[in-house]
Amino acid sequence: MSYDLTAEMNYKLKQLDESCKMMIKAGNDKANAEYQYRTALAQGILHHRAENMPVTIINDVVRGNKSVAKLKLERDITETTYDAIRESINAQKLTIRVLENQIAREWTTGENGI
Repeated sequence: MSYDLTAEMNYKLKQLDESCKMMIKAGNDKANAEYQYRTALAQGILHHRAENMPVTIINDVVRGNKSVAKLKLERDITETTYDAIRESINAQKLTIRVLENQIAREWTTGENGI
């Protein structure tokens, strides 16, 4: 039985390693999407400010621009992906801890002959 748990533990550790690699890529994607959105937003604000648009409506007008709104959507999607991977990693770590405890119990009961 301990061999099955050890094999499952090794499988879960490999999954965790892959998830960590995915998180690196997702983190880079998230940062890039934030950069794209923020720079487009700033450019739009500067553009409308130069045209003497009232300051009170510039943010709404710029955020309502299709290209800026699309960049915000992409940013939100990459952020959601990043958060989902982080939660998956946390769940995988919990599963690994449970397996560690099960393996430790088997070793303890095996040593005592119970």
